[in-house]
Amino acid sequence: MAKSRELTYSQALNELEKIVAEIESEEVDVDALAEKIKRASFLIMFCKEKLRTAEDEVKKVLTEMEERPAETGIEEEDGY
Repeated sequence: MAKSRELTYSQALNELEKIVAEIESEEVDVDALAEKIKRASFLIMFCKEKLRTAEDEVKKVLTEMEERPAETGIEEEDGY
């Protein structure tokens, strides 16, 4: 799949919000309800994984930042 066609977190969240609104407003036909629920389940899992990945990356960067001064011998000055 081309990179420009990959699902983003924002797209998934927007689609999920649309599905929820359709279900809440009872606009979804009973025959389509199961498919909407399956798609919503996929989108929820997709968003959770994106958030986990982002959290892991942030933790990694923060850990690297904490370790860097010790590795280079640079000590933080008071007040900064």
